[in-house]
Amino acid sequence: MRRVTLSLSVVLSLLWHGAAPAQTRKPSHCIALAEAAPGIEYVHLAGWHAPVPQDSVRIRYIAHAMFLISTAGGRHMVTDYTGFIGNTALIPDVVTMNHAHDSHWTPYPDPAIPHVLEGWQRQHHLDLGEVLVRNVTTDIRSPFGDGVERDGNSIFIFEVAGLCIGHLGHLHHEPTPAQYAAIGRLDVVMAAVDGGLTVDLPTMIRILKRLRSSIVIPMHWFSEATLNAFLAGMADGFEIVRPGRSALEVSLRELPARPVVFVLEPAYLRDDS
Repeated sequence: MRRVTLSLSVVLSLLWHGAAPAQTRKPSHCIALAEAAPGIEYVHLAGWHAPVPQDSVRIRYIAHAMFLISTAGGRHMVTDYTGFIGNTALIPDVVTMNHAHDSHWTPYPDPAIPHVLEGWQRQHHLDLGEVLVRNVTTDIRSPFGDGVERDGNSIFIFEVAGLCIGHLGHLHHEPTPAQYAAIGRLDVVMAAVDGGLTVDLPTMIRILKRLRSSIVIPMHWFSEATLNAFLAGMADGFEIVRPGRSALEVSLRELPARPVVFVLEPAYLRDDS
């Protein structure tokens, strides 16, 4: 009998999706690599207009759960897109959406956007060459039936410049072991820290400590008190950095040696800024 050897990324895809990915799909390096690559201790601040340095990614916090992720090749992706990102002519290449609340999606995305990825009851594996966008679905609370909407939320993962960047969306429960495996390594993660509408703070802190990401960016915080409670819960294992800016640049070579909670201040995009 002929022995067939499968890579770890294929095995995890089989476990999660129930079938092997198409032959033309770009394999996930975030699943295949079990541990985050080591780095040095610098993270750079930057405005959103300037070109992104080679092998780097720029992340800008727009509002609530919306981030602009920009690449050296000129790709722009917006998470939990609501239809308005500011007074700008920018048309993102990709937008992702979740529908637990209307502050995380729009039923009327700009038709000029090439790729609109809905995060409910759908699996995505979008390979744009420079960047791979995929998702891992999770359940959300629902007022109907058993109170649960299966696969109603997506954790979107952006694989670019050797980095694995994850946006947890409107997470309502801790991922299962199979979901953790499908997520794989996350170097940077955006996490909702409201402590009520999504998961409670102790659960979110437990999730983030298990993910062991080099950079955690809090989002979905409604008050300084809520944010500070989250920061206090993370302070034992993470450096807390709050520079008063909306954006940072990060590269695989320059991930911080000690895990960092990097607090970005939300700001809508403006072409004249």
